[in-house]
Amino acid sequence: MKSFKHAFLFLAASGAFCSSGLALAKETPTSLKGAEVVDAAKAKALSDAGVKLIDMRPGNEYAEAHIKGAINVPYKEKSAKDVDFDAALDSIDLSKLPADKSAPIITLCNGVECWKSFKGATAAIKAGYKKVYWFRGGVPEWKAKGLPVD
Repeated sequence: MKSFKHAFLFLAASGAFCSSGLALAKETPTSLKGAEVVDAAKAKALSDAGVKLIDMRPGNEYAEAHIKGAINVPYKEKSAKDVDFDAALDSIDLSKLPADKSAPIITLCNGVECWKSFKGATAAIKAGYKKVYWFRGGVPEWKAKGLPVD
């Protein structure tokens, strides 16, 4: 009976936590049509080969630490964190991306719970970019692998 009470209390507390809005953020999907999802090793190899890293985080986060060589193109997000997001609610300055839409780019942000790079990659694909890589793990994965940041 005592373990039943503990289980009940745990479930009740879990329900209260989730309904309070404090539940974990929704993770991004593991794939994106029109883009190739890459890990830190592949992003590093691509970057070393000259592919532009596009950091979609706000300027203040970029200033704190960013992947060496990445350019900051903030994705201003007001839409839902969902694959069916309404891009009209968001903004991104696509003119900061390479003018050559056949040039490959890598979008990134703050890891699997950050939707900015998913949405930015989606915007780039819709704008006609032909080779988009999405670094889903972003800055946290890069740092965890001990790769250089500025």
